[in-house]
Amino acid sequence: MNITGPLRIAILTHSTNPRGGVVHALALGEALTALGHDAVVHAPDAKAAGFFRKARCETACVPASPFEGDIFGMVETRIADYLRYFGDHARRRFDVFHAHDGISGNALATLRRERLIASFARTVHHVDSFEDPRVAALQARSIHGADRHFAVSEHWRRKLDRDMGIAATMVGNGVDTTFFQPEKDGTESGLARRLGLGREPVFLSVGGVEERKNTLRILQAFSQVQTILSDSQLVLAGGASVLDHAAYQAEFRLALDQSRMLPGSVVLTGPIPQAEMAALYRISSALAFPSLKEGFGLAVIEAMACGIPVIASHIPPFTDYLTDGDVVWCDPMSTGSIADAMIAAIRSPQRERLAKRGPVVAARHNWADTARAHLPVYRTLGARQHA
Repeated sequence: MNITGPLRIAILTHSTNPRGGVVHALALGEALTALGHDAVVHAPDAKAAGFFRKARCETACVPASPFEGDIFGMVETRIADYLRYFGDHARRRFDVFHAHDGISGNALATLRRERLIASFARTVHHVDSFEDPRVAALQARSIHGADRHFAVSEHWRRKLDRDMGIAATMVGNGVDTTFFQPEKDGTESGLARRLGLGREPVFLSVGGVEERKNTLRILQAFSQVQTILSDSQLVLAGGASVLDHAAYQAEFRLALDQSRMLPGSVVLTGPIPQAEMAALYRISSALAFPSLKEGFGLAVIEAMACGIPVIASHIPPFTDYLTDGDVVWCDPMSTGSIADAMIAAIRSPQRERLAKRGPVVAARHNWADTARAHLPVYRTLGARQHA
């Protein structure tokens, strides 16, 4: 049995930081609200600063407790934060509960076990590899404990089916093409000056310094590019994460310090305000995104919507929604392949062709369609909640 009419939906994510899963959760909440539903996006707020951007839907910042120790300690603490928050019956007055990560998924699994909620859904953006078996077990519990599942790419829908026997509903991803678009808004020159950009070409990497983002190979590839394009610059933007990437970042810093590149060639920005992200894409010559693993890769369609060429790994999920004419492919395990793709992406006439092609591809991905794809499952779960 399904329920009809507007739904009240609790969307839970792992943090208020500008990460792909959080971006998706906020945009989903906004799209559901625009469709007439009452969506509230929840997240532990470790800095008590709210979400990384103002949302056009209701949000709830869950008080986050201090913690000591490793990733397992952090995950356990954040699960406990969620359980404490939803221990109040007034905060559980929802038709649907929807987790987007292992932390919130474990909290909802516990609430379900204790019969405080009837069911919950889990979006599996991707499955991480954790060295700590305790963290890996919590990730598995957050997935297997859910009643229904969503996937944002065909790659992960297939993997869930093949590896876990889970039939997930494909919902995809979206991009706000009213914000991410090629037309300049006048803020570009000021942003470029503030970041110390004044040379060309400018290669952009989004996601900070992380092994999954392949940042070390991006640096090595850029070093090769500089032997041909001596005035080029590399911008590494982002980096807000709840996981510990210290060892990889130390390796990256050592490689950067030992490089012979010109001062100012590599710019590490840290997290960029959301209001400036479209301008950041527009002042860049190309996006270098040779990731080793992604759930979807939202930065790819954001960059394409802004009309800049994209270098992407020739692996799923990118090969699920992009074709040979959409991006410049590379082998993410080969620095030479990444370097060749970076140079190819900014050469005419390919640069102009990709710039024209990008907004066309991005327009296929909209948040309203993503929100509608959730509704049949939501209505089924809503019926359970009120049975």
